[in-house]
Amino acid sequence: MYRAAAAVAAVALFAGMQASAQSAAPAAQTRQKIDQGIADLKAGQDAQALAVLREAIAADPGNEAVLLLAADAALNLYQGPVAVQYAEKARAIDPNDWKIHTTLVAAYAAAGMRPQRDAERMLLRKYHSDPTAKDAEQTSGFLLEIFPVKQYRVEAVEFYRPVEKMHIYYRFLIRDQGRKRVWSIDAESNDFDETSWAKAYPKQAAEGQRQYQLTGHGTSINLDYRMFSGNPDYDTIRAMVVKIIEQQTAPFPGEAKQ
Repeated sequence: MYRAAAAVAAVALFAGMQASAQSAAPAAQTRQKIDQGIADLKAGQDAQALAVLREAIAADPGNEAVLLLAADAALNLYQGPVAVQYAEKARAIDPNDWKIHTTLVAAYAAAGMRPQRDAERMLLRKYHSDPTAKDAEQTSGFLLEIFPVKQYRVEAVEFYRPVEKMHIYYRFLIRDQGRKRVWSIDAESNDFDETSWAKAYPKQAAEGQRQYQLTGHGTSINLDYRMFSGNPDYDTIRAMVVKIIEQQTAPFPGEAKQ
């Protein structure tokens, strides 16, 4: 009787171990896919990364981190709607994670969803002003958009407050096809030029308008592109930057030194 009971217990134990091993195998395979996706992202193999990460998501659809990795891969491929799909799924899992919104804002921008993009921009500013959100409070800005112009990849960064001595509001990082930074264009409003402009245009200055400048920067070269005034929004400044890049016929100064 005892031997029969022991045999039953042994069979049950073996069955449990077998089930555990069977469940561990898919988990290990999913982990391998995630690691492969991360490696592909680091290598710039975004299409391959997205394909592998999709398989990982199918196996583990509630994995917030993998969803965000897939959104990043889609952004690198300029697939805005796909990035939105994965970023929104991540938000549904943890709507209070402010870092998810740094992906969402770029996803909405890439998808051309301006109202949603601007809502995320406002939300990120709220997080930045929240003393309980220490990580968000310590950041100076966020990646607003990734978009192509000619053979270049442009990364637009929005700062919560103007940064550096020249009071930079936006910075557009220009990268070559290997994603090496070859140039940058800043939208700035420095105190020296602003003071002179305010004296010349006191009415506009009293209304809160400012004078701005678009400047280009390389390793050891700086260029002044144009000046403008008023209260320009991001899309207005973006259009100016796109025009500058489109009109660039020679390699950028920083690019020529490679």
